[in-house]
Amino acid sequence: QLVESGGGLVQAGGSLRLSCAASGGILSRHTYSMAWFRQAGGKEREFVSFIDYTGQKTEYVDSVRGRFTISRDNTKNTMFLQMNSLKPEDTALYYCALCRLTYCSHGMESYAHWGQGTQVNVSS
Repeated sequence: QLVESGGGLVQAGGSLRLSCAASGGILSRHTYSMAWFRQAGGKEREFVSFIDYTGQKTEYVDSVRGRFTISRDNTKNTMFLQMNSLKPEDTALYYCALCRLTYCSHGMESYAHWGQGTQVNVSS
C-alpha cells in the first residue's frame, strides 16, 4: 500500500514537500523503482519524476526540472518530492507509484502499485 501526504494550498513561488509511505517494508526489502505522476482537472495523468532503488538515478519531466527534487529513504520506506518555485500550472492531484523493476519507463503501464493521491493547489 502506498499513501501520499503533504499536499495543500500554496501561493505561486512557494514550496511543498510530498511524501509517499510504503507499507510492509517493501522499499527496504526490494530493489523497486518509484515515480511521481500528477493529474490536473480534465487532463490525462502525466509523469513527473522517477527514482531508482539506489536513489542515484533520477529523471524529471522538463516542466519541473530544476524546481522539483525526488528522493527516497529506503530505511523508512518513504519517497519524497520537494517542490520549489511552484506555479499555478503545477496544480494537480499527485500520485506516487511503484514499479517492481530496478528501472521503469515513464509510462503508467509500468507501475503496478499506486497511492490514492494528494492534492496540490497553487494560487497565482
